[in-house]
Amino acid sequence: MQESEPIEQAGAGVPDNFQRLWTPHRMAYIKGENKPVGSGPGDGCPFCEIPKLSDEDGLIVARGTAVFAVLNLYPYNSGHLMVCPYRHVADYADLDEVETAELADFTKRALTALRKASGAQGFNVGMNLGDVAGAGIAAHLHQHVVPRWGGDTNFMPVVGHTKVLPQLLRDTRELLAGSWPASA
Repeated sequence: MQESEPIEQAGAGVPDNFQRLWTPHRMAYIKGENKPVGSGPGDGCPFCEIPKLSDEDGLIVARGTAVFAVLNLYPYNSGHLMVCPYRHVADYADLDEVETAELADFTKRALTALRKASGAQGFNVGMNLGDVAGAGIAAHLHQHVVPRWGGDTNFMPVVGHTKVLPQLLRDTRELLAGSWPASA
């Protein structure tokens, strides 16, 4: 393939030979759209609102008694999901015994479902507790489960600051819900 000369485009900046992959849907995340207006459960918390929706509309993979698993609307990788308690609680230390046990069980089930559905070779699992720790929604605890594969850190996120996801979230939800084990 032969390198082509940069094409001058009025108003598009200095030509630099980069191809650009536009991801305008990410602007909602950058601008903080759908972010709670306060720290209470009635302040627009998406993790309080999502369980009121159908599984398909809320991107819910599985529901338990005390927690639910939901796809991340702004995923780091395909299959990135979160395990959230239904109760609006910010700190892991404030979970009761039932919530703690079911959160752990659902995390194990998420690993099993992701391995079965996508052949994930590894995982990043964890919580960001508090704004300063990087929690996007600090007022409602949620545990991230991010599947990983060898070579999934390519040039796109490093150079292009863009993550390429090969599947729509609704399709990913359906695949994971179908692979969700009855127990871990």
